[in-house]
Amino acid sequence: MKLHAGIIVTGLLSLTLTAIGQNEQSGVEGLNKADSWQLVFEDSCTNDWKQNWFLDGLKATVENSGKGMHFSAGPEAGNNADHAVLWTKESFSGDIKIEYDYTRTDQETTRVNILYIQATGDGEGAFVKDISTWSKLREVPAMKTYYENMNALHISYAAFGNKDDGTYYVRARRYPKPNNKGFKVTVVPPSYDNEGYFKSGQTYHITVIKTKTQLSFNMESVDGQQLFTWDLSEVAPITEGRIGLRHMFTRSAIYRDFKIYSK
Repeated sequence: MKLHAGIIVTGLLSLTLTAIGQNEQSGVEGLNKADSWQLVFEDSCTNDWKQNWFLDGLKATVENSGKGMHFSAGPEAGNNADHAVLWTKESFSGDIKIEYDYTRTDQETTRVNILYIQATGDGEGAFVKDISTWSKLREVPAMKTYYENMNALHISYAAFGNKDDGTYYVRARRYPKPNNKGFKVTVVPPSYDNEGYFKSGQTYHITVIKTKTQLSFNMESVDGQQLFTWDLSEVAPITEGRIGLRHMFTRSAIYRDFKIYSK
């Protein structure tokens, strides 16, 4: 009898979670289609990237073609100088929506790609609000220079563990990391472990929406659609800043039709 009751409860829980997921997806889709979004940035990524972006990392390469913008970090694994970040020259404020096509061109099974959302300096010492003024400090784009000295939201995707153990994930973080705390404290729950796998060579349409209370990341390809969301209602707000694309060493991808909307 207890077993039977447990089965009933499990079934009800499953139905409830399914309904919650459907409602959440419906809400994000409604927000995505809202008429209030205004296009504020558009780059086909087929012309000279320097018109709209600037680069952290002396060993990275960026090449434009009819396929899009091929962004490659340096080739040496384990070397901080081989990380790379592309930043929009423009800054964006308020609620924003970011859309682009992403095609992974590496075959790596470790390290991550990161989308930085509305990044500014934390205002301490040399790390003033306008990050373009301290680009020299990021010629070697070590991760800690960013998470210790910037206000930003961060989404890891096409992301693998550092130990080549088959793990992959989609994860959000809020910078900066508090002093005397580990990097894990920056995570905005939940962490989507072993979800959101990006196949090399396959194109994914990515849509990211950030409001005052919610962050969402949607990936869509010929394999279907996956949506990831995070509650920001208890997270210190991020209100303005640049958009950044980070490739850790050895990682590369093609970007195309990059658009940013605000309202």
